[in-house]
Amino acid sequence: MAVRPDTTRRPTTPDSLVRVQCPEYAALRVGTILFVGNEVTKEPILRAELDFHEGDTIPAAQLNKRLEANRRRIFNLQLFHQVLTETVCRDGEITVLFSLQERWYTFPVPIFSLADRNFRAWLDRPDKWQRVDYGLHLVRRNFRGRNEDLSGNLQLGFNRKYELFYEAPGYGRRRRVGFGFALSYYRSHALDYATVQDRLVTFRDETGFPIERRYVTAGLRWRHTVQRRTALDVAYHRQQISDSVLRRNPDYYLGRTRREFLDVRLSSTLNQRNTFAYPLTGRFAQATLAHRTFLTPDTPDITTASAQYAQYFALGRGFYYNFNLQGQLRFAERVAYIDHRALGYDRLVRGYDPYVVDGRHYGLVQQSVSYRLFDLGQLKLDAIRDPKVNRIPLVLYLNTFVDAGYVAARTVEATNWLPNQLLASAGLGLHLVTFYDRVLTLEYTRNGRGEGGFFFRSEFPI
Repeated sequence: MAVRPDTTRRPTTPDSLVRVQCPEYAALRVGTILFVGNEVTKEPILRAELDFHEGDTIPAAQLNKRLEANRRRIFNLQLFHQVLTETVCRDGEITVLFSLQERWYTFPVPIFSLADRNFRAWLDRPDKWQRVDYGLHLVRRNFRGRNEDLSGNLQLGFNRKYELFYEAPGYGRRRRVGFGFALSYYRSHALDYATVQDRLVTFRDETGFPIERRYVTAGLRWRHTVQRRTALDVAYHRQQISDSVLRRNPDYYLGRTRREFLDVRLSSTLNQRNTFAYPLTGRFAQATLAHRTFLTPDTPDITTASAQYAQYFALGRGFYYNFNLQGQLRFAERVAYIDHRALGYDRLVRGYDPYVVDGRHYGLVQQSVSYRLFDLGQLKLDAIRDPKVNRIPLVLYLNTFVDAGYVAARTVEATNWLPNQLLASAGLGLHLVTFYDRVLTLEYTRNGRGEGGFFFRSEFPI
């Protein structure tokens, strides 16, 4: 659950009480650290986030700052609705109490979606009920109470997907070395096989599967705290397309219908934002280096370097400013169509939502100013007794933003004009921060082509 900016501070600072109880001490010894409310979460998971332990000495003047920094570390595990601290001092020795309210950790989400591009197209099909996807997406957060994530997808129907994911951020007493693992098998009756007029062109096969993908990946995690992490992953991929796709786009897999490759990816993340769901202050930095080695002959290797940096500022009186810089460099002799993706997929210049921009390299700049319109706190649902789900926070921000991006491509199809062009947009939006870190945004954007429109998103845009 997203927490309002004002609630990231305790109502009573611990050092005010300590000054009354132990006024003569310039340094305080940590006698006891207690946790209350962690019915599922194991205590070693919490202690691993702290930068002080029993027996340590903390200058009295720094106590409030140190406790607040550690409280935020625990809160940003995203395992709790609320984290509060209380401190008691006697004869220069303090007892620190962390009071926690745990979240709900198991989320079964039914899958039901239409296999056509919109409802009208689906409704006109005589075999419409055979053209649906259905199944279950199951997530278990804080698995075994150790901050592990276990999730899976079972999707049947028109598009088939079978997936299993496991993520353990840290093992051992200090929780420094972790592990990740994933399995995936996917095949579909539809495939986006080309880009024409900067839009994806889809091929559909009613009886066969033009695309089939499978992969297995495993990796190590080095985790100093919830704010600083490094990951090394190795993955094996096997992908196959039908002859029909090859005829339509021979460059989809560089003249092949099947390819196999190994991916090695190293990434490092520094996340010092005040909250991870809707940050208002702090900074975020991430750098990734990936190398792809093909096991199919006569296919050149690909090396990709990418980076992102974002910073957030409180301007006062409910105003906040942030900016985000991202970029990618991709090096290879030749790249297949599917590896020639830049903006419009995971990264986007807002307002260009209908389009995709293909190329090897890209840069993206985003900045925005937000104003907190209202903060209703946590609305309590009296009909529900479980504290994990009976309080709903509602915070609404007015946001104005400007985006700019550029994609560098060696060759561009004659029908596409967005590569090697400056893309720019500006817009106005409403951001609703609510239940379980959900951020719902409604934006009106105008892009550099003079096109405008409303767009709905379900995540924090920067």
